[in-house]
Amino acid sequence: MSSADEASASGAPKRRSLLRTTLLVGVAQIVFRGGEAVLPLLLAYWFGRSEAMDVYVFAWAVFSFAGALVFTAYRDSPLVPILAEEKLLRPEGVPKLIGSLLVHTWVVGGALAIGVGLVALGWFTFRYQGAAYVLAASMVLPFTVYLVATATRTFFATVLAVEHHFVVHPIASGVGMAVNLGVLAGGHAAFGVLLVPVAAGLGELVIAAALAWYAVRIVGVRIDLGLARPKALVDFAKLVVHQVGGGAVTRVNPVVDQLLAGLAGVVGGGTMLRFSGEAALLPTDLLQAALLPVLLSHLADDFARRDLPAFRRSVVKALTTVLLLLGAVAIVFHLVRGPLLRLVFLHGEMDVAGVDRMAALLPYHLVGLAPFGALLILARAHIALKNTGIFIGMGLLNAGSNVVLNIVLLRYLGLEGIALSTSIVHLVVAIVFWIQLERRLGALTAEAA
Repeated sequence: MSSADEASASGAPKRRSLLRTTLLVGVAQIVFRGGEAVLPLLLAYWFGRSEAMDVYVFAWAVFSFAGALVFTAYRDSPLVPILAEEKLLRPEGVPKLIGSLLVHTWVVGGALAIGVGLVALGWFTFRYQGAAYVLAASMVLPFTVYLVATATRTFFATVLAVEHHFVVHPIASGVGMAVNLGVLAGGHAAFGVLLVPVAAGLGELVIAAALAWYAVRIVGVRIDLGLARPKALVDFAKLVVHQVGGGAVTRVNPVVDQLLAGLAGVVGGGTMLRFSGEAALLPTDLLQAALLPVLLSHLADDFARRDLPAFRRSVVKALTTVLLLLGAVAIVFHLVRGPLLRLVFLHGEMDVAGVDRMAALLPYHLVGLAPFGALLILARAHIALKNTGIFIGMGLLNAGSNVVLNIVLLRYLGLEGIALSTSIVHLVVAIVFWIQLERRLGALTAEAA
């Protein structure tokens, strides 16, 4: 019996077309997750650029950095092949493994979130005074809840991905974002910027609950909660520690950007830098949500069969497609940036000068759009090769280059220098990722020969 027949006989999900699955997930992402693209526009409409928004943006950057320690462990991680293998070889132990992973997520993630909240509170005491400090301190609790909820959400999304249920995650995300936007629409006038992290936390809790319900009641995933430490859990921890460490180091970049944006002496500078950066990288959100999880599973299959030529062809094809598409998008965005940003952002409290400055920032962000897409693909290629040991070094390269370039370019270009620094870092990291991938594939080919 062939391996494919064995997989079929065991009930393992069949591998579907990469293109077909990506298109299906992409459509679901567009339909149900449009609110995530609208959120920055509504924040600009409701709150404009102000000291309060700068406080929120900085707090968001701090907790996003912390989030890399919590939820990236389950996003495009070695957990997918580990669960797939356990289902095939040791199905009786899967409920205990899933339950142990979930409880450890709550215990470890909760402890980390509380620790980060306390550190953030101390830093806010140093940085802010008066009303700004009260606002920043009040955001600590909702951001802490947000981190734990996000970790739970991505855990169940990964469990469902192993079961080949990809579409339910964008549907649940759409419901959660609707809750987020509904809370903001109803209460932004009364509660101000403080409501933004509160609404985000509520949205994440709704998404996590919806995914958990679907996994248990619809898919039939069994979960035996406990603190057992089966071998598969230990293996997962060893594989993921380098990936999470590298992501955590990289997450320093938004914090550094916001710190230096404050030195530029521009009112609302941090807010404009974030909004323009998010606008430039918006196309990669769909790439990460639709293509990359499916691509990772296909690359993992190729590596498991040690079909290295097929592995490399898949990577090159994905790189070529993404570079061409994102390059074309960058050109179009550059040409229409003024009218586009006015159409999107020039509403409510956002003023003309703020939108015009974002239009001036956007080209510097767009330089890094295609390299960032390449970086994302190459990172998944290394994960598929179980080469997660590279991530801490790459994270240090990313963060160190960003700090140096920020300091140098801020002096000559102001806020635009910070945006250009990020783009250059994306290019450098993508090139190094490719060089290391070629070396890794060469070494594996030599071993096979």
